[in-house]
Amino acid sequence: MTADNRIVLSSDHTAIALRQAIAAHIAAQGWVAVDIGPTAPESTPYPEQGAAAARLVASGDCRFGVILCGTGQGIMMAANKVKGIRCGVCADTYSARMIRQHNDANMLALGARVVGEGLALDIVDAFLAASFDGGWHVARVAMIGALEG
Repeated sequence: MTADNRIVLSSDHTAIALRQAIAAHIAAQGWVAVDIGPTAPESTPYPEQGAAAARLVASGDCRFGVILCGTGQGIMMAANKVKGIRCGVCADTYSARMIRQHNDANMLALGARVVGEGLALDIVDAFLAASFDGGWHVARVAMIGALEG
């Protein structure tokens, strides 16, 4: 097993069911779903969950991350604080494809209160099917990395 086929999934308490559906969906496609929870419905702080997933991607243990909270915004903000992470919130397939193609995003954030399960699975599929275009986008991605300090 290599990191190339591993995707970490994490959420807060609002997105447990959707996260588990995504984990099953990607596992059926041959990915290894590394689901780091939570599993209990008690309040779970999204910053901790987003950062934990981001660390697994930044370390190279997982190739990608899919993280969820109510809107996707808060958990995305937390993940982007980890050096080497480029995470975007998406509520449509076009944006999911573009963050991979133009920004070399390594994490995707979704809002469980924003998208339904069918659309969420389509967004995840679009994200995973896309690849970085390279070319002139390389310089832009490097500029993003330089902002990390």
